[in-house]
Amino acid sequence: MLSSLFKRSAPKSSSSSAPSQPTVTPPLKHNQPIQTTYKSNPIPLPPSFLTTDPPDLHQPTTYTQIDFSRTAVPEYAGLYAAVLDNVLSPSECQTLLSLAEASVPLPNAAAGGASESAWAPAMVNVGMGFEVLTPSYRNSDRIIWDQQEVVDRIWARCLRAPGLGKRLAVVEGEPAITGPENWGRRGGRGTRWEFRRVNQRMRFLRYGKGQYFRPHCDGPYSETDADKTVETLFTVHLYLNDSQAEAGHEAAAAADLVGGATPFLSDDETRKVDVHPKAGRVLIFQHRRLLHSGADVVQGTKYTMRTDIVYEMIREKDDK
Repeated sequence: MLSSLFKRSAPKSSSSSAPSQPTVTPPLKHNQPIQTTYKSNPIPLPPSFLTTDPPDLHQPTTYTQIDFSRTAVPEYAGLYAAVLDNVLSPSECQTLLSLAEASVPLPNAAAGGASESAWAPAMVNVGMGFEVLTPSYRNSDRIIWDQQEVVDRIWARCLRAPGLGKRLAVVEGEPAITGPENWGRRGGRGTRWEFRRVNQRMRFLRYGKGQYFRPHCDGPYSETDADKTVETLFTVHLYLNDSQAEAGHEAAAAADLVGGATPFLSDDETRKVDVHPKAGRVLIFQHRRLLHSGADVVQGTKYTMRTDIVYEMIREKDDK
């Protein structure tokens, strides 16, 4: 099964509650920090959406953890990434995409001017509520939709995967995931992180021909007050359509997407292990230390949705 999901090759040369589409005055200048806020239309959810199985959800949800020691990037051995298949059906992916598009207030303030499209150019978060438009680094379109009920339903589907809930319920004694600074300075000996929820913020991404996201590691969202610290530790990446690499012989002709894999990369970017888009597939991986990219789309359009898993840090009580 590993060989069908993760293909070895060398690259060809060449949070929690949050505000939704940037309320800025277009056009946006490249690499200029812009303060952004996001708003979403209230969208009534069909009661049966993701709560009952549609006719085209034919197979049970499967769970495959990537054993990096057996891939082209063995230096990532011990780091966490897993692929879940058959989480959503193709029809549910299309419905989710339609709901996301309906969530965007129009006209949408997009780079280059007001637009009647729900999609706006994806920007890069630089902290403190600011983002920058850097198409040489990140080149795609995006919708941001905050809706806890939707992510809860998606997560309930993910939890059908055997062993997933137990694996992610608590993170303890894993500084490769939490970061060594959390292990000492912020939490002290015995710090543990407990699952709280999946972030309500969904980032829907659309990649057309020639678009990409260059190599990066995902950054955590965190909040700290006098009572608690919460932080995202894992990315949840849902693929909404098939690539020809994963569509199978019968469906390959109908899938127009070529390229657009999510490769985990060596530091020098000469080695990689690809996870290919497949409708209803979910890729979960730790934020820290896993260098990855959104590979160039060669043909067609790729649709995905990304969110994160939120944890609370549980400090060891001082009994003295």
